[in-house]
Amino acid sequence: MDYELLAELLFPQVTKTPADVEAEYPPRELPEGAKVTRFAPSPTGFVHFGGLFPATIAERLAHQSGGVFYLRIEDTDAKREVAGAAEGLIRTLARYGICFDEGAVIGPDGKITDKGNYGPYRQSRRASIYHVFAKQLVREGKAYPVFTTQEELDALNATDKKAEIKARDWENEQDFRREEQQKQREFSMEEVQAHLAAGHPFVLRLRADGDPEKKIPFTDLVRGKLEIPENDEDFVLLKSDGIPTYHFAHAVDDRLMGTTHVVRGEEWLPSVAKHLMLFRYLGFRLPKYMHISQIMRLDENGNKKKLSKRDMGANLDDYSRMGYAPACVCEYIMTLLNSNYEEWHAQNPEKPYTDFPFNIKKMSVSGCLFDFNKLNDVSKNVISRMSAEEVYAQASEWARANDPDFAALLDRDADYAKSIFAIGRGGKKPRKDLATWADAKGYMSFFYDELFTVEDAYDEKFEKSDIKAALSGFLSTYDPTDEMSVWFDKIKAVTERLGYASDMKLYKADPAAFRGNIADVSMFLRVAVTGRLNSPDLYAVMQILGAERVKARVGSMIDSL
Repeated sequence: MDYELLAELLFPQVTKTPADVEAEYPPRELPEGAKVTRFAPSPTGFVHFGGLFPATIAERLAHQSGGVFYLRIEDTDAKREVAGAAEGLIRTLARYGICFDEGAVIGPDGKITDKGNYGPYRQSRRASIYHVFAKQLVREGKAYPVFTTQEELDALNATDKKAEIKARDWENEQDFRREEQQKQREFSMEEVQAHLAAGHPFVLRLRADGDPEKKIPFTDLVRGKLEIPENDEDFVLLKSDGIPTYHFAHAVDDRLMGTTHVVRGEEWLPSVAKHLMLFRYLGFRLPKYMHISQIMRLDENGNKKKLSKRDMGANLDDYSRMGYAPACVCEYIMTLLNSNYEEWHAQNPEKPYTDFPFNIKKMSVSGCLFDFNKLNDVSKNVISRMSAEEVYAQASEWARANDPDFAALLDRDADYAKSIFAIGRGGKKPRKDLATWADAKGYMSFFYDELFTVEDAYDEKFEKSDIKAALSGFLSTYDPTDEMSVWFDKIKAVTERLGYASDMKLYKADPAAFRGNIADVSMFLRVAVTGRLNSPDLYAVMQILGAERVKARVGSMIDSL
């Protein structure tokens, strides 16, 4: 076979050589040890929570090493592409701190454009580049065309492959594939010329030289040293429309864009043998691969399942709607990615998660378990460390998009809302009332007359006369200008007049000697003022509500009794 002639027949429009193309993509000037990583999604819908995993890892590896993190859009499957998905992906990732040094970006006109010198960063615009390397593989006898007439396509679509394998008494599908593959390899130059003259499309296949009985050593940065069978499949490089498959495109792009580390899901492990062969055929240095575990969840029976796109929490946009602060989600992801993150954070509570020294060796080989309860715990911790101004800004932004009526209350008096959010903030043990911005309305509703209701009732063990006496006694001496200590001394006095214990130690020593204790009296007041058994510091609450509302609510409770 005259492979030089075959290459010219298949790719007459290609005049460049691989060396010409590589000269257009010179190595970056980066510090020693710097990593070049990428996030390379397909624009086929929303951003999956699982997609934030490889993106976060790739971003951390690049930026912790002084390297480059870029975005490449793998849009070679036009049938599956969703309009606007790429733009939505960029905006969503930016919300979660995933910002790119290079790659596909949204331009001033709202459309995708390129930032950087290693583009185009959309694979659909790189066909001419792939064809250069495809032609070289044909020229070297490492790839060949498979032509298909329309009649053959129709027949192929109508064939029941499993039935045919059974009818021909093949032991398994692999044997059937090998025979078909061998037939496809056998063609003459005259047949190629006839197909081209007739305008028949062709796919380009790699001519595999592997023996599946032999093993190739391969080191994965997460899974360690592996041995995988050699590839003997003549897999497709270019589809009949001239667009490459993932296998071919990622090899060419990672080479030209200088990728040093590839982070991808463990579902790509079966393809590693193909990629090892392809990089060898192309004469490219293999990047370092990290095949990360899938995100798992527990089903109703307690069994682990893959977090599918239909599960709550799979769509990153769900988190915005549910009111999770991006910083909370990012910190939660760090707890899943590195086993020592929580220990580090306990020692460095004031530092952002981006200061954490991410370590590949601390990653789990088994699947990470997604857990909303754990996310909520992390979220409460993160929000508790925010300032009142930060909480107000983010909560009101969420409310404007998801609860306009609540947003109007927050915006009506920003200082008032901030004073509410400031309760219990700061110090070594800040309050942890909010897991999401959606929690804010319920948490602070009693501060607004429009939302105030008495949600909790007094325990029937308490005499109504005692409750009324306690509330009346409080009102008789209540002065909003009192310092907290004076305010509390007055509550103690009311407690003692009722025959309740103002000293909890004395009460615990002999509870039968008292009708109740100061905690009970405080609860009487708390329910009257807030409508709840549990609320933030009551003195701070009264200071914010103001004397008129405190008196009105206590008086209303007395009347209701």
